[in-house]
Amino acid sequence: MSVLNIAAFDNAPLERDPFNFLVVKDAIRPETIENLNRDYPQIDKPANYDPADLEYGPSFRQLLEELDSPEFERHVARKFGVDLSGSIKTITVRKYSESSDGNIHTDHWSKIVTLLVYFNPEWPQEGGRLRMLRSPKDIEDYQAEVAPVGGTVLAFQRSGNSYHGYKRFDGERRMVQMSWVKPSRLAWYSQQAARFLTHSVKRIGRLLS
Repeated sequence: MSVLNIAAFDNAPLERDPFNFLVVKDAIRPETIENLNRDYPQIDKPANYDPADLEYGPSFRQLLEELDSPEFERHVARKFGVDLSGSIKTITVRKYSESSDGNIHTDHWSKIVTLLVYFNPEWPQEGGRLRMLRSPKDIEDYQAEVAPVGGTVLAFQRSGNSYHGYKRFDGERRMVQMSWVKPSRLAWYSQQAARFLTHSVKRIGRLLS
């Protein structure tokens, strides 16, 4: 049985205000969430990890394989009306959020589409809910707010105004992030350099705090 609910993804409406995005409830089949959390990687630091550097169980492995499949890529490309052939896919896993996360940004210019998969069983907190924003400066000026509840997928097309962010939250916030990056060495290396710089600044901040 598949973990992803492709029909739910296909049937979710594409929102165009203030930029192209969609929120898919039950994009992961509800009956698989418990197993996915059981098989989730053991991570103890607030950082993004390459799955190749982690150990995890079979259901989580199956999810990663389905996300990385050509079939799913075709569904994403069709939904956003973009050509993803030849693009570079990146997948990272995260378990914890820290107070320096959630700043308003658009994502790096090299990205075409970003897709987030959430796993937490529930989310009563105000912080940590990703907001699709109309403004680069006002976290309260949002069109949609997405709680990182298990089974939910959020995907958006990167643009000059694809502002998003969330109110501060420290704690467990499970997430897989998948991005399709423009097919050029410059784009990929630029994106990797930006990620390294961001993580380095956060690491220094933790050491000084």
